[in-house]
Amino acid sequence: MTSVLTGDIVKSRHHVNPELWMNSLKLALSHLTNDKKCWEIYRGDSFQIEIKDISQSFIAAIYIKACLKTIKNLDVRLAIGIGNKIYQGENITESNGEAFIYSGETFESLKKVKQNLRIKTNNHMINEELNLYFKLALISMDNWTANSAEIVKLSIEYPDKLQSELGQLININQNAVSGRQKRANLDGILELDLMYRHKLSQL
Repeated sequence: MTSVLTGDIVKSRHHVNPELWMNSLKLALSHLTNDKKCWEIYRGDSFQIEIKDISQSFIAAIYIKACLKTIKNLDVRLAIGIGNKIYQGENITESNGEAFIYSGETFESLKKVKQNLRIKTNNHMINEELNLYFKLALISMDNWTANSAEIVKLSIEYPDKLQSELGQLININQNAVSGRQKRANLDGILELDLMYRHKLSQL
C-alpha cells in the first residue's frame, strides 16, 4: 500500500513571479523524498508525489501547503489517494494502481466541492470522517498568513527543536514563535495527524 498526493497551485497565473513559487514547490517535494522518480511537476503548476509511508501522507500535505503559503497570496489544492500500486513507471505519472486512481479522481473533485484538501481510500467511512476533519482544519489552514505558514514549515522540518531554537532560525523570540504557532492552530493540526495515522492503521 502506498499514498499519492496530486495537487496544483491555486491561481498560479495571477502570481507575478512564478519562479519564486516553483522553487518553493521543488524544495518542498525534494525535502519529502530523496527519490526524484517519486515526484513530478507537470502542466506548469500541477504536481504529483508518492509518499510510500502512508502514515506520513497527511503531514506531507500540510508541509507542501505551508511551504507554498509562505509566499503571500498563494495556496495549493491537494488530493491524497491511499491504495495499492500495480505498475511502476519510469516516472510517477506513468505509474498506476488504486492510490494513483483515487488521488486523481479526488483531485478532479476539489474545485466542485470547494475544498483544498481531501482523501480517498477503499474505506468509505474513513473517507467521510477524515474529509470532515480536513474541512474543519482548512478553516484555519486556508487562512494562514505567510508568517504562520513559515512557522508551521519550520516546526515540521525541525520537530525536536524548542520554540526558542525555531525562533533563532528566523530571528524572532520564543513568545513570537508561540504566538504564530497558536494562530496557525499547529497543536490542533498535529492532533489531527495522530488521528489520521490511527485511522489509516485500520485499513
